[in-house]
Amino acid sequence: MLTYPEIDSVAFSVGSLKVHWYGLMYLFGFVGAWVYGVVRSRRDDLDWTRRQVEDIIFYAALGVILGGRLGYTLFYGWDVFIDNPVSIFYIWKGGMSFHGGMLGVFLAMLIYARLHNKRFFDVTDFIAPWVPLGLGAGRIGNFINGELVGRVADPNLPWAMVFPHIDQQPRHPSQLYQAFTEGLLLFLILWWYSSKPRPRMAVSGVFMISYGCFRFTTEFFRTPDAHLGFVAFDWLTMGQLLSLPMIVVGVLLYWLAMRSKTVGPSAKESQK
Repeated sequence: MLTYPEIDSVAFSVGSLKVHWYGLMYLFGFVGAWVYGVVRSRRDDLDWTRRQVEDIIFYAALGVILGGRLGYTLFYGWDVFIDNPVSIFYIWKGGMSFHGGMLGVFLAMLIYARLHNKRFFDVTDFIAPWVPLGLGAGRIGNFINGELVGRVADPNLPWAMVFPHIDQQPRHPSQLYQAFTEGLLLFLILWWYSSKPRPRMAVSGVFMISYGCFRFTTEFFRTPDAHLGFVAFDWLTMGQLLSLPMIVVGVLLYWLAMRSKTVGPSAKESQK
């Protein structure tokens, strides 16, 4: 059995400015996405440039931060927001909803696609493989903050962990489960699947199916939010409830992609 190491949430300070690990994890996620996006933009079968990757990162950052905080407020923290509306800006304390951030990114990518004469699903197919880099980093940030702890585990489980700031019971380190599945495993799946041309919407569909299934499964090891508890059937959490539509939409997108088999334009084709 392990003990949570009580990591200081502040990575370093510069004068009165405190830089939190949670914020750094988001920075690492965006930098990783930018690097991988630049690498993907060099492929001959993709019609993208380094400048466009940089523009997308900017749009995505706004979508993630604004959508993530708004989503958290609507889905998880409405009471806190009502008591203290300014809390919506407390990003360094955690409290980011993936599903809200996803909707924010979708809106940002829709705006980007319209402004730059791109098809929406060509944009989402291009960026989907980058997303797990940010998701994994975010879950590491959750672990460093000692938040979103797991459910009580069998004390004989070798990696069961006691979080002293919560209680003395052994728990699943669910943040690390999610970092592994939503981060590393999802990245490997999308990296492999997108390594060659696929029908339009297929990569987006695989992302939504995979993430939805991983999130639905790992939520069984995560303690439900104390102020919400189980929100349906006495066993479904809010994260699971929000993941089910993702799986359904992902299956629909993949089915439509396989039916049409329309591949996005390549860089060579667009230059003719």
